Amino acid sequence: MQTSSDHAYPDHWEADVVLRDGATAHIRPITTDDAERLVSFYEQVSDESKYYRFFAPYPRLSDKDVHRFTHHDYVDRVGLAVTVGGEFIATVRYDRINADGRPATTPADEAEVAFLVQDAHQGRGVASALLEHIAEVARERGIRRFAAEVLPANNKMIKVFRDAGYTQKRSFEDGSVHLTLDLEPTAESLAVQRGREQRAEARSVQRLLAPGSVAVIGTGRATGGVGRTVLRNLLNAGFTGRTYAVNTAFPEDLTEVDGVPAHRSVGEIEETVDLAVVAVPAERVPEVVADCGEHGVQGLVVLTAGYAESGAAGLELQRELVRLARSYGMRVIGPNSFGIISTSDTVRLNASLAPEAPAPGRIGLFTQSGAIGIALLSGLHRRGAGLSSFISSGNRADVSGNDFLQYWYEDPDTDVVLLYLESIGNPRKFTRLARRTAAVKPVVVVKGARHSGSAPPGHAVPVTRIPDATVGALLRQAGVIRVDTVTELVDAGLLLAGQPLPAGPRVAILGNSESLGLLTYDACLAEGLRPLRPRDLTTAATPVDFRAALAEALLDKSCDAVVVTAIPWVGENGVTESGDGEVLAAALREAATTAPAKPVAVVHVEIGGLAEALAAASSTRTGPAPKADDPKDDTRGVPDAAARPPAAERAVRALSEAVKYAQWRREAAEPGKVPEYEDIDEVGAAARIESLLGGISDRGGTLDPAAARELLGRYGICVRPTHPAPGHDAAVAAAARLGYPVALKTTAPHLRHRADLGGVRLDLANEEQLRQAYRELTDAFGKPAELQPVVQSMAPRGVDTVVRAAIDPAVGAVLSFGLAGAASELLGDTAHRLVPATDRDAAELIRSIRTAPLLFGWRGSAPVDTPALEELLLRVSRLVDDHPEVVAISLEPVVVAQRGLSVLGASVRLAPPPARTDLGPRRLPSY
Repeated sequence: MQTSSDHAYPDHWEADVVLRDGATAHIRPITTDDAERLVSFYEQVSDESKYYRFFAPYPRLSDKDVHRFTHHDYVDRVGLAVTVGGEFIATVRYDRINADGRPATTPADEAEVAFLVQDAHQGRGVASALLEHIAEVARERGIRRFAAEVLPANNKMIKVFRDAGYTQKRSFEDGSVHLTLDLEPTAESLAVQRGREQRAEARSVQRLLAPGSVAVIGTGRATGGVGRTVLRNLLNAGFTGRTYAVNTAFPEDLTEVDGVPAHRSVGEIEETVDLAVVAVPAERVPEVVADCGEHGVQGLVVLTAGYAESGAAGLELQRELVRLARSYGMRVIGPNSFGIISTSDTVRLNASLAPEAPAPGRIGLFTQSGAIGIALLSGLHRRGAGLSSFISSGNRADVSGNDFLQYWYEDPDTDVVLLYLESIGNPRKFTRLARRTAAVKPVVVVKGARHSGSAPPGHAVPVTRIPDATVGALLRQAGVIRVDTVTELVDAGLLLAGQPLPAGPRVAILGNSESLGLLTYDACLAEGLRPLRPRDLTTAATPVDFRAALAEALLDKSCDAVVVTAIPWVGENGVTESGDGEVLAAALREAATTAPAKPVAVVHVEIGGLAEALAAASSTRTGPAPKADDPKDDTRGVPDAAARPPAAERAVRALSEAVKYAQWRREAAEPGKVPEYEDIDEVGAAARIESLLGGISDRGGTLDPAAARELLGRYGICVRPTHPAPGHDAAVAAAARLGYPVALKTTAPHLRHRADLGGVRLDLANEEQLRQAYRELTDAFGKPAELQPVVQSMAPRGVDTVVRAAIDPAVGAVLSFGLAGAASELLGDTAHRLVPATDRDAAELIRSIRTAPLLFGWRGSAPVDTPALEELLLRVSRLVDDHPEVVAISLEPVVVAQRGLSVLGASVRLAPPPARTDLGPRRLPSY
């Protein structure tokens, strides 16, 4: 591609975006090769739009105009175009100007900006997306303000500027509206951007799940095969739209397959097709995509395999598939997908390989694995659960779990979101979207490939370096319910979809088996719940007794949830009765529907018909009410927790997740705050960081102790100084300056922070003790040059802790806390929160480690100053959040005493900040 000779073509400005109607478009810089495209584009713009752009009749572009609008230096003069199918549909251009409004070069920081959108594409959010991207380009080139002249009648363009959320000024001069926009992002501009992103991406998913017509491309003439199977499943599900079978191998005289119209290409279909299911060999997919794109198809479900999962060549094919599809405005599910399902009665779409569509319900299910998708569909079906929608994303080359979180957030037909993920392409965005969705409905996630250290084959996504335990902690911070297995995913999903959230952790246990009750009691304690003493109804209990006991427990204000345990009971004739499950289910439902709303889980052993009756009563499935005393009663049911051992443990684990999620919901309603500290010198720290970076390589480097102490001090973090002690006399001189008692410790990498190895000597009260300790260290571990000993004044006794912060390119800045020592490190007893941390995050952080009782007076010890510790965590969080060049901080040890704390060691690493993909303009990821 030929470009201006002034600067290289900025390919990082290229981006795919989702427009307001859910279609995609491509944004890229305009080049000298675009002259014909520009002329063709301009010819399709109405005279009115041309008048609004040039303030005068301007029927055509002169050769001089074309040259001007296609030649840019990508610094002072920049033009961007929005393309669909390779053709322009909109352009924007800025020209740097000085204070007098004349053309200028750097360091002038203002530019005049102008837009032009084809009339056929106005109202699709094209100009709003262009403004986000041209503003980002301008900021990169040192421009801080945009100036625009708009005719008063051009209300659409005025609205684009007004609604962007930037700080702006408006005035009326010489018959036009003069607008000045400050390009510094604001909280409002970010909120506007993310709101538009949510609506656009949700709309793009809705187009896939609710098509008016579907073409199955690759439908075989013979029974069987992938395409023919999907076509049959579409028909069997009762799809409400129009269906077409497409195969280039169809004879010209073939008009129908399975009763639907048959065509040799999408182009032969007289109407526009909304969704195409692609089931052709990988080498034929590009021509199919082009055929679909040229004839207005809105989305693709690609079942074809042989892409990134097969190696480097397949990965390039996958990237080309996505590029081609997006160039035509289409989104892609797959490749290597199992398909999609929507049970909405207005659609009834089963565009998948699942032979039977699930019943309508309130659960949305997303999976990155077809095999796991099959298992989940089967498991949910056995448990009587209905779904609102199901998606198997396969290699998730385009549409991902993030897109469906955008959709399910406002979907009135979905109450619970279940996700099986093997990779997270954009963790920052995922946690943001999950937090927002979890605030209104549960999000349950099971993560595969947790310990492989890389994404599964086919998932071409950035790989995070942080441990899986850290990922889990960050997901829980966002309100996500993280479970370990697909069985737990189903258990938690069913409980949350069919039951109210518990108000607390207190659990009543009742049943006709003392042993089963005790197992349940133990399971509650193991999961951190507060069980009441189990109530044994004895084996003689009847369904009537169960009903009365459950009603009583639900009315009891001292419990928040109930677990019912049941085994076959003994009838009047002494015979064990195991087939009256429907009777017991009806009794439990009657009690639950007439008492205060509390979750009820049922654990049973070999009671025939009970599982089916409870499943039928579950509100996870929509439709006719279950059979009971009143057939018209559709009040809430009681779900079956699990019919197979260990049923009690599974039921309680799901209940425990519901309790923790409910607690998160209550706390999220009143989020914490990021406190301000008057003694923080943000400006001074920024200047110091800039100066320090000048002497560090592009790969970054660790500051020396003095520089680290100075930088931390600007944020109110005081580090106790250390003095090098290369010899006995130097150690004594350092102690004399500090005053006794002192500590002598090695700083050699293999002994640093390892008091358990003997590299630290404390409470040295005088010179004699110091010299003796020095001799012992050098005799035991080597020469002073190897040990690098230092002397430090003694800190008040307390609990040794560790505070760290680090930036992961995929996740962002993470704040971590734990106790110091080999035991905590060995057990992985460290807690994590995303930065910026709030006061609530800091309080939860120090309380969430298993060894937290040591901070609060365990076994009679004095509690330490946790408020001071929380403040330290918040100051570290502020430092890495304010200055992304600070890529790692380690404070070890931090001794927390009864009053105050002491930071005895600090390490700070600086580096050029990684790119923030979550703060720039909207763009689809490209892997």
